[in-house]
Amino acid sequence: MGDLTHFNEEGRAKMVDIGEKAETVRTAIAHSSIKVNEVIYDKITSNSIKKGDVLAVAQVAGIMASKKTSDIIPMCHPIMLTSVDISFEWKLTDSDHILQITATAKTKGSTGVEMEALTAASACALTVYDMCKAVDKGMIIGETYLLEKTGGKNGDFKRTE
Repeated sequence: MGDLTHFNEEGRAKMVDIGEKAETVRTAIAHSSIKVNEVIYDKITSNSIKKGDVLAVAQVAGIMASKKTSDIIPMCHPIMLTSVDISFEWKLTDSDHILQITATAKTKGSTGVEMEALTAASACALTVYDMCKAVDKGMIIGETYLLEKTGGKNGDFKRTE
């Protein structure tokens, strides 16, 4: 199966053996976003959504989701996270109210934390949607992608676009 490491010689799925890989400090930063209408933006920023503090709940949801990544991504190794941090920033234009989500995950181990950071960012966006859907179901969850990662045998990665 070439360079696809998650397949055995029969072409069937397997979990990669990381037993011989060196333990290094590994970090990953992921991005997601959610576009909301002005009413939702006003309610989030004034903390008047009936379900509670949207960003606080989304932040905790992202952290919790990152710790459960291996439970929902089949070939993902369970890892000991040393840190997960979530930050939010509003991108406002005349017509758009977009919540930018940045999730940073860190570990010291034999495999990376890209999936944990991506899961955290995704869970944050989904939680914002869940908490605000009673106001408007037309919210749009934006692209989710890896911004950068450090550590490991494949070296560092930084998105340039």
